[in-house]
Amino acid sequence: MFDRYQARALPRLCVALLLAAAPVSAQQGAPDGEWPTYGGDLGHTRYSGLDQIDAGNFNDLELAWRFDTANLGPGPEYIFQSTPLMANGVLYTTAGTRRAAVALDATTGEMLWMHRLNEGERGASAPRRLSGRGLTYWDDGDDGVIFYVTPGYRLIALNALTGRRMADFGEDGMVDLKQGLDQDLGPDAEIGLHAAPVISNGVIMIGAAHLAGVAPATKEKPKGYVRGIDARSGERKWIFHTIPTADEPGNDTWGNDSWRYTGNTGVWGQMTIDEELGYVYLPVEMPTGDLYGGHRPGDNLYGDSIVAIEIATGDRVWHFQTVHHDVWDFDLPCAPVLVDITVDGRAIKALAQPTKQGFLFVLDRANGEPVWPIEERPVPQSDVPGEVTSATQPFPTKPPPFDRQGVTVDDLIDFTPELRQRAEDAALRYRMGPLFSPPSVATLDGTLGTLHLPGLTGGANWPGGSFDPETGIFYQYSKTEVHGLGLVNDPRQSNMDYIMGQPRPSGQGRGGTGGGLGDAGVGGTNIEGITIVKPPWGRITAIDLNRGEIVWQVAHGETADSIRNHPLLQGVEVPRTGVANARIGTLVTKTLVVAGDGGLFTNAEGVRGSALRAYDKATGEEVGTVALPVPATGSPMTYMVDGEQYLVVAIAGGGFPGELWAFKAP
Repeated sequence: MFDRYQARALPRLCVALLLAAAPVSAQQGAPDGEWPTYGGDLGHTRYSGLDQIDAGNFNDLELAWRFDTANLGPGPEYIFQSTPLMANGVLYTTAGTRRAAVALDATTGEMLWMHRLNEGERGASAPRRLSGRGLTYWDDGDDGVIFYVTPGYRLIALNALTGRRMADFGEDGMVDLKQGLDQDLGPDAEIGLHAAPVISNGVIMIGAAHLAGVAPATKEKPKGYVRGIDARSGERKWIFHTIPTADEPGNDTWGNDSWRYTGNTGVWGQMTIDEELGYVYLPVEMPTGDLYGGHRPGDNLYGDSIVAIEIATGDRVWHFQTVHHDVWDFDLPCAPVLVDITVDGRAIKALAQPTKQGFLFVLDRANGEPVWPIEERPVPQSDVPGEVTSATQPFPTKPPPFDRQGVTVDDLIDFTPELRQRAEDAALRYRMGPLFSPPSVATLDGTLGTLHLPGLTGGANWPGGSFDPETGIFYQYSKTEVHGLGLVNDPRQSNMDYIMGQPRPSGQGRGGTGGGLGDAGVGGTNIEGITIVKPPWGRITAIDLNRGEIVWQVAHGETADSIRNHPLLQGVEVPRTGVANARIGTLVTKTLVVAGDGGLFTNAEGVRGSALRAYDKATGEEVGTVALPVPATGSPMTYMVDGEQYLVVAIAGGGFPGELWAFKAP
């Protein structure tokens, strides 16, 4: 039986047979050597058929140019998550602390134009600040148009050649997205967007994001409805209520009229489009709040659902809920990926949705029917006062989970007998159990909550996965990180009955939003900086979607110096552990899977930095690395101009302001 927790590859002969069984492919990846949309194509495959950069030259890639974003705002940015676009020889990106839109020469990195908007307090107090994750390009039959969303939740349209605002769009090239949302929202309303908008058939689709919700101050929040906006005029064409109103289907899944005040339930990740069907696919997040649902009884549609919407009308076609009544922060964080596969001899136009809980839901994208059975299985129930969790949750029978799920004693570190004992002692202060073990009330004389694996940020997160349309193989980075989910009642912090927090001794109050008390307290999820669960803590998994099976899995991310040199690990042979604190995107090319390291380490030459890594896409063998001064913070992309292939990635961190680095073959 294939052990998904070990780094291994199938024999090359078996892999060759897998690659020979190529499926029918409508999603062909980024077209014509360009990268015209955030995911490479509207199906979000993050695939390019370019092959000039390969295993033979990856180690020798040259830095073609670099673009510094430090001065694009009143201060530098150290969390630069953009994935640029490239069309017609021009690279487009968002950048800087004001989220400027920038056009660069794709061969030299020279700035061609820059557009910025000083939004004052509206931007400074926005829930989703900094440069965001990208923008979108539209071929309007003329110069082209760039659309992006500001931190203050405005949609801006720019002439792609000049960077000037399109005067006929909205009001002076802008649409105030806090208006026309079927809610009474002021300019300081807690709603925004990090993601890039998507466009098809002249309709721009816009989602919404909010502040993190493990300890919200109130259960009343703005609703993250999704809109379709006319790309020429800026007028709203339709709106989809992700929390159904009184006369809409799904409203009966919100008990006690909780649909009236509950918010969130937006699309804060990327959307995906099938232009042939005319559908946009929404990965909808969970409702307010992340860990307690006592104020919103029921299954809470369309929270944690993949929803197919008609682009022309905004009408729902189908939906599939991946979590009922979420109290684990298992909302859908990333784009579904369109995959054309062949299963048991039958060609299927499907989509694959990675999740924080480590599942890959594979559905027929025309009707939402599962490609392989998805079973409703009984799960542990909550004993938090006022909470009623769902009796069952959906479990895909194929593919297998791509990361570990739930916590038992066998999951705890065993580098040494001493560390195993200390990990067991720490874990005893928490509840342990399988996937979907619910959060629990934290008390000083009882348990501090429930151990949660995958943790609050996954599993998979916003970078999502990538798909090779030639082979039918899906690639997913994930991380193995445990959190302690303890709930407290603190009327001073929130009007919710329970929020995430830590119990405090009498007289010191209660509250806080930490994931554990650490070694100075009475519990914690690490031992002097070593997480209590076994590595690998970051991994890349290759999944054959024609068969629903894992092909290979490798630890991704070099072991940190703090682990390699840890006093408690002296004399211990520590394998590559991967990095758990990173959110990493993969790029697939003709022969490679490329991904950035998520952390810093000291290399064989004694230089501290990070790396961009390439793997043989068939076997998972690492075939090349390129040194980076700091970790990759955005997902890599690639394109070709004048016969040369470029590989571009955003990097930042540790006092190093965000930059784009572009590499090419020597």
